[in-house]
Amino acid sequence: MIDLHSEQTKLSERWIQKGFLAIAVLFNFCLIAQLLTVGLAVFDDPTWWNIHILLVRGYGGLVVLLLAGLLINPFPQKIKMLTVSLGILLTLQFITGHLNHLFHLGVLHPLIGFSLFTSSTTLVHRAWLYI
Repeated sequence: MIDLHSEQTKLSERWIQKGFLAIAVLFNFCLIAQLLTVGLAVFDDPTWWNIHILLVRGYGGLVVLLLAGLLINPFPQKIKMLTVSLGILLTLQFITGHLNHLFHLGVLHPLIGFSLFTSSTTLVHRAWLYI
């Protein structure tokens, strides 16, 4: 006897996992765009800085969607840790970008950005293998 409810549950879990992966990939591409725009702002035209800032405001919500994905679907511990680290690192990026004048935290901004990109890329890889 085929349990249709069980099959529907597996199918919906699969779609949630694929959606999670799609959001993780999109977040990673946004980080690449972020890196390119900061390079353009520094080495070509400072007006790119506005796009650099607008990008993070636009894709910051993707982390919330990824965290929500963890709540509605079980994922391995490594994927959970990487997803949570994205939220922490993005928060640290915001802090180092906005409190630079008080504590000179801006020196950590590129390092945290590199860690954010590395964590995001690793999350995409782990989620791809899991799914």
